[in-house]
Amino acid sequence: MQIDHLTRTYRYDGIDLPVPPHLAQDPAALRAYHATLYPAILNAETVDAGIMGGAHVTEYRRAVGTKG
Repeated sequence: MQIDHLTRTYRYDGIDLPVPPHLAQDPAALRAYHATLYPAILNAETVDAGIMGGAHVTEYRRAVGTKG
């Protein structure tokens, strides 16, 4: 049996976002940090994109709809 450790990758609009080590275990704080880089992340949906290339990928997807 072999145990593989996966890294977490957060992606927004096709861009891999940085994950500071002190925020890696706190998804809410990490989302707030990423929102300082891209404010639309505050309203984005978090989607588990699965495992790609040895990393567990989480994507922020913008909410699509009408303003009003």
